[in-house]
Amino acid sequence: MATLDQKSPNVLLQSLCCRITGKSEAEVAHQFQYAVRVIGSNYAPTIERDEFLVSEKIKKELLKQRREADAALFSELHRKLQTQSVLKHRWSVLYLLLSLSEDPRKPSSRVGNYGALFAQALPRDAHSTPFYCTRPQSLALGYSERGAALSASVGTSGISSLGVYTLNGPTPTPQSLLAGQPPQSAAGGGQSLGSRLAWTLPVSCSPSTLALPNARPLGPPAPSTRVVHPRKDGEVSETALVRDILYVFQGIDGKFIKMSGPDNCYKIDSKVVLCKSLRDTSSRLAELGWLHNKVRKYTDARSLDRAFGLVGQSFCASLHQELKEYYRLLSVLHSQLQVEDDQGMNVCTEGSLTLRRLLVWMYDPKVRLKTLAALVDFCQGRKGGELASAVHSYGKTGDPQMRALVHHILSLVSHPILNFLYRWIYDGELEDTYHEFFVASDPNVKTDRLWHDKYSLRKSMIPTFITMDQARKVLLIGKSINFLHQVCHDRTPPGKITAASKSADTPKDAAELLSDLEGAFQEKIDAAYFDTSKYLLDVLNRNYLLLEHLQAMRRYLLLGQGDFIRHLMDLLKPELARPATTLYQHNLTGILETAVRATNAQFDNAEILKRLDVRLLEVSPGDTGWDVFSLDYHVDGPIATVFTRECMGHYLRVFNFLWRAKRMEYTLTDIWKGQMCNAKLLKTMPELSGVLHQCHILASEMVHFIHQMQYYITFEVLECSWDELWNKVQQAQDLDHIIAAHDVFLDTIISRCLLDSNSRSLLNQLRAIFDQIIEFQSAQDSLYRSALEELTLRLQYEEKKRQRDEEGQWAVTEEQEAEEKRRIQEFQDTIPKMCSQLRILTHFYQSIVQQFLVLLMTSSDESLRFLSFRLDFNEHYRAREPRLRASLGANRGRRLSNI
Repeated sequence: MATLDQKSPNVLLQSLCCRITGKSEAEVAHQFQYAVRVIGSNYAPTIERDEFLVSEKIKKELLKQRREADAALFSELHRKLQTQSVLKHRWSVLYLLLSLSEDPRKPSSRVGNYGALFAQALPRDAHSTPFYCTRPQSLALGYSERGAALSASVGTSGISSLGVYTLNGPTPTPQSLLAGQPPQSAAGGGQSLGSRLAWTLPVSCSPSTLALPNARPLGPPAPSTRVVHPRKDGEVSETALVRDILYVFQGIDGKFIKMSGPDNCYKIDSKVVLCKSLRDTSSRLAELGWLHNKVRKYTDARSLDRAFGLVGQSFCASLHQELKEYYRLLSVLHSQLQVEDDQGMNVCTEGSLTLRRLLVWMYDPKVRLKTLAALVDFCQGRKGGELASAVHSYGKTGDPQMRALVHHILSLVSHPILNFLYRWIYDGELEDTYHEFFVASDPNVKTDRLWHDKYSLRKSMIPTFITMDQARKVLLIGKSINFLHQVCHDRTPPGKITAASKSADTPKDAAELLSDLEGAFQEKIDAAYFDTSKYLLDVLNRNYLLLEHLQAMRRYLLLGQGDFIRHLMDLLKPELARPATTLYQHNLTGILETAVRATNAQFDNAEILKRLDVRLLEVSPGDTGWDVFSLDYHVDGPIATVFTRECMGHYLRVFNFLWRAKRMEYTLTDIWKGQMCNAKLLKTMPELSGVLHQCHILASEMVHFIHQMQYYITFEVLECSWDELWNKVQQAQDLDHIIAAHDVFLDTIISRCLLDSNSRSLLNQLRAIFDQIIEFQSAQDSLYRSALEELTLRLQYEEKKRQRDEEGQWAVTEEQEAEEKRRIQEFQDTIPKMCSQLRILTHFYQSIVQQFLVLLMTSSDESLRFLSFRLDFNEHYRAREPRLRASLGANRGRRLSNI
């Protein structure tokens, strides 16, 4: 005879059937077929598989029974079992032990009871009875733990609690339940609600009769053990109320209980004769109908609304699924009522349907319907990601059953959103017909503004379970893919840029992702973000020379290429001194090309040099070439995304400011050269010593001022800002980081070069100083022209005297000598006028500088205050301006208070 291990599963199952029923193999054929169907079904309970929780429940049960020694022994055996690898499914074994311990039948009659149960479990038409109506009680789950057999495609935690239970024998109904006491929580170690409620059904009702209204009971009804009390005349029977309540549960008006429009609730007609207890119980039960109507009304209205979108339709589908389970429960109750009618069972008999039993059995469905109704109210007027956020907010509760329900609904609702998301980050495609996704697209935006304006975030549609950082990365990923395809014309498939991971193909996949938002979901977003952004930056740097163009802006538009700028000024000086209306752009372009070929600029990339050009600004009356000349840099294609029109406008403003400051330095150099070259020539004219000394002093002041300003602009503003920009660009993770760093760089130099709106007064003073330098150059040039003309005439007069003396003639006549003295006197008479003009110029220049210093001292920018110290390091201007002394004292006091 084969051992137990060598027997086939069918033989073992048949032996088990014989053992339970106490019959021979031939007599248990029907039970054996039923058992095969039970074991071969694909029903799986969707309960939390936590080994620790099950073991704790077992220990609590043992402690409740005052079996402390057994609890300690169990804990030790469980600990040893965890260290062994003999059992792979320890949770299943522990759960079976827990289920057996929760069986309310006595151990002495367990085998007999199981036999009675199994004898009744198989109806005459066993092959047509659905499995969910015939599960043994030992495997029955509570209301929140029913399985996925009720819906083949999606597992849910459903409303029905009785529809999945069966009968387990003739054990009488617990009196606590019959008294209408609230069910004990499963978390507290007692029986689950569904398991206990199943015991209150009469033994005569088989599972098949509960599931099929037309089925017939297998045996006679159990004898009544309760006394039937006679009703008062005209009083409505409880059986009629039960039948009315079952209709009300479905939102249908009954004979005695109807919907009251003004009160918006189900009410019993006041004319109906009924005792107060039954009236109150019926009113409490009728609330389920009102809740059902609220949910059903929402789903019926929204299911036909196509504009509600995929997320909304998923929400309606989840509500329909819950209502379907609720209807399954009502079908079971109707079947039970039909059985009672067919058997002539009185309402007071043992196990019949009563209002109090309905009140207990409908406790969990009522809680769930309340949750669904509250959710429907909260989700009114919401769609897309906003709807998902509303559902997600209801999942933050300590009730595990409610949390499981909301989590299941959220998995259905978020499924379309996650599909949108994966389609966007892996393919760059956005098919959001009803504007439900948090990434929005504007089809009217042209390609050149794709990165900045075409795609944006709908903040109201960002689900609360997705952080703002994750949403920003999602936006950047899809935007980068589209930018590569449409602007960079890169034909690399998205699959080669980043490996597409498994998407949320089903709500179950969506539920798994939602349960690990900071783990797997975050990893998917980060991987796609880093891969796509890195590939985009590589394309921009390799194919479009983004970083080289950025350095070219620094060298040419910000005057960083010193030799080129100096040589260009030398070549342009004759042209720019002319009126602006006489300039021609092609002449200036030729000069620019000459300056490039003669300096180190010739070694730059040809792609950069061909973008360098000359631009003439708008001409105003009286402008010279210096006022309208500007360099320009043409940008197009992908690099125009970084160097936008606004950015190029900022570069143009900064170039004009730097060009003017450079011109001041160039002008003062010419002034100094003129002074050095004419110093020896004019020594023979002692009457000019005072005015020349005054010119030297004023020129020194101007040179000091311009040198300090150039140092501030070049080193403290441009070089420091450029170093920060370059470091940020090297560390940038995506194109947005580069654009943001570049914008900060331009904003910094605009503000610190006094070109922003807050520094308008400072800029006006500085331009006035620049104008005084130009006027001083004109005044000194006029002085030197007059002096040199006079010197030339004097030298010619002396040369003529020498020649006539060598010829033996009189050197000069009296008339010639008188004419010479008159001319010299006229020149000497102009010297006081020159001195007066220089004094006025000096005074005006110094007053403007003093006002400029006062503005610097009162500036909130610390670097500008330090600039004022350097400009007046010897307190030359402070001695002339009382406001500078007051400002300096205030600043010193502020610094001391900070210390």
